[in-house]
Amino acid sequence: MKKYFLIPYLILYCSLSIKAQTKLLSMEDAIIKQKTSLAPAKLKQLMWVKGTNNYSYIDTKDSMDFLVSGSAESVKKPLKTLASLAELNEALSKPKIKSLKTFPPIQWKNADQFTFETEKKLCAYDLKSKTISVESTRDFGENVENIDVAGKTGYAAFTVKNNLFVFDGKENLIVTNDADENIVNGKSVHREEFGIVKGTFWSPSGKLLAFYRMDQTMVSDYPIIDWTTRPAKNNPIKYPMAGDTSHQVTVGIYNVNTGKTVFLKTGEPKDQYLTNIAWSIDEQTLYIAVLNRDQNYLKLNSYDAATGLLIKTLFEEKDDKYVQPTHAMVFVPNHPDQFIWQSERDGYNHLYLYNVNGTLIKQLTAGSWVVTDFAGFDEKGTKVFYSSTAESPITRNFYSIDLKKGNITKLTSGEGTHTEMLSSNGMYFIDNFQNTAVPREITIYSTKGKNVLTIKQSENPLKDYKLGQIRIFKLKSENGDDLYCRMFKPVDFDSAKKYPAIVYLYGGPNVQLVNNTWNGGADMWLQYMAEHGFVVFTMDSRGSDNRGKAFEQAAFQHLGTIEMQDQVIGIKFLKNLKYVDAGRMGLMGWSFGGFMTTSIMTRYPDLFKAAVAGGPVIDWSYYEIMYTERYMDTPQSNPKGYEESKVLNYADNLKGKLMLIHGTADNVVVWQHSLMFLKACVDKGKQVDYFVYPGHEHNVLGKDRVHLFNKITDYFIQNL
Repeated sequence: MKKYFLIPYLILYCSLSIKAQTKLLSMEDAIIKQKTSLAPAKLKQLMWVKGTNNYSYIDTKDSMDFLVSGSAESVKKPLKTLASLAELNEALSKPKIKSLKTFPPIQWKNADQFTFETEKKLCAYDLKSKTISVESTRDFGENVENIDVAGKTGYAAFTVKNNLFVFDGKENLIVTNDADENIVNGKSVHREEFGIVKGTFWSPSGKLLAFYRMDQTMVSDYPIIDWTTRPAKNNPIKYPMAGDTSHQVTVGIYNVNTGKTVFLKTGEPKDQYLTNIAWSIDEQTLYIAVLNRDQNYLKLNSYDAATGLLIKTLFEEKDDKYVQPTHAMVFVPNHPDQFIWQSERDGYNHLYLYNVNGTLIKQLTAGSWVVTDFAGFDEKGTKVFYSSTAESPITRNFYSIDLKKGNITKLTSGEGTHTEMLSSNGMYFIDNFQNTAVPREITIYSTKGKNVLTIKQSENPLKDYKLGQIRIFKLKSENGDDLYCRMFKPVDFDSAKKYPAIVYLYGGPNVQLVNNTWNGGADMWLQYMAEHGFVVFTMDSRGSDNRGKAFEQAAFQHLGTIEMQDQVIGIKFLKNLKYVDAGRMGLMGWSFGGFMTTSIMTRYPDLFKAAVAGGPVIDWSYYEIMYTERYMDTPQSNPKGYEESKVLNYADNLKGKLMLIHGTADNVVVWQHSLMFLKACVDKGKQVDYFVYPGHEHNVLGKDRVHLFNKITDYFIQNL
């Protein structure tokens, strides 16, 4: 018998002996309340007060909201109430603005004033005079989207349909006027890959606006049907599939003062990717990471903001498989000629210090771990702050590094996950800590590593519930990589009994399911299933996130193959546990996890009795260009890999019960995937269960999500 290496890493048990723990989760608890009343309590709108070492948040007492503040420098002083909702509403009455029911989202303008929006007005509240001034009216018209406000000028960029406008405080200025709706301005491009989440980028002064212009006229239409009308209506989208013609993107720079736009001369080929846009401090230069369509050759280019001409290529990055830039350059305070760049060039995401001539000054971090978050600098620009997996792939700690000396200081401790909020001067940070035993602990630290004050310790929101025992551990892949696992044992576990088991998986790039966080990073539905007598197991296979380039790129050109090999190791480990009924195993995953579920059910058909696949990719040649070609190349250049991963080719192998679920308006993994698999099963005489959610896109959200998980749960209970 093959040996499975079980390495105890973290074993924490939720006690089931306390008498008060008698409640069981309802499906509404597990799906809806897990993000509200059953989530660990936090401090609303916790932030640093601009220009100070004070922090503020919204406190609620006797159903009334108060804005309170404390000092990181004078921790013995009691919290100070800055403003109440009643005071805010009294101030709003003078300019005849309607009162608010709750404290609005605020931004600190300075130490004495904060701003907020209501009734399409930007209001500033003065703490000293307790008065409100209306700074501007932001009534931009109808159908406004993608509002992006410049910090210094208050100018607002926004889109209406496919065109871009700027409000300059007085009127709406037309930036683009493209009649063809397939030419899109001011919105995110490249299907939000490469860290792209928006389409406008204000210069430091707020007077110049860089923006994306995406020409989709050459991309095929894809039908998305609205089934609520009579007759049904087609609302086509542009969906470039792997190997097909892609859209073409350019970058414009709009000058608010002159009303003129200059487009950058980014060159050929036009289907390249323009990513990670950043302004120079003096606003004379715009930097863009230009990535070829093959995604294996990156150039960090600088362009003249006045003429749009290429100034120079600062440096290049190449890889045999792919380069994946997701972070723009960040300039060092007081050193406008230096910037930080993040790269996986040495195998792990690390920080590099460059000058604007493209000369590498030094690599700042190094090691077999990844920088997961860049937090910022101290006020002088002498230190950089970041989070990383240096302790373990499933933990996060916070560090500083001296830019001159290179000394690294670990600023947090304890096994778990630290999430940080750095003060503007870099002297203090707010640490939000959690692990499988600690719901949430919020602490103020100095960046010298001293614990200043704990300002919130959340109670266990599930203290009254009977829960399954959670265990995090690791197995070994065939080549010796650590594979992190999470398992919930059933409530009232009895080692002498045999329990059915469910494997919940994803397995794909850019996702990590197992973490040392509250509930192990798991959705509360997994605890719900543990309450209903199931062992629930999850493993992050090779191909998943935050483990370095080689670990993720193991799946290159053959999505699913390596991931399934690893998942089978976990599945066989689970089957060999004395308390698991190997004949009553279920499998569930969504999106890439849906692809993995249908793949395992057809390529390893003897492992599971029942499975549920949501929004599954069935044929990668039908998925979008940017994601698919990064990991699979094109169908033309990698036909063997596409054929190997095509689930349709294995439909005849299906043995267990399988239910597919899909949203009819899915614009990510289009509905056609499931329909193709159903047709293949019909052709092969294989029975498959199927359910659709009319009008839902890639995720089933809102109240219908409870319906979704009731259906999944019922399916496993009926078939296992």
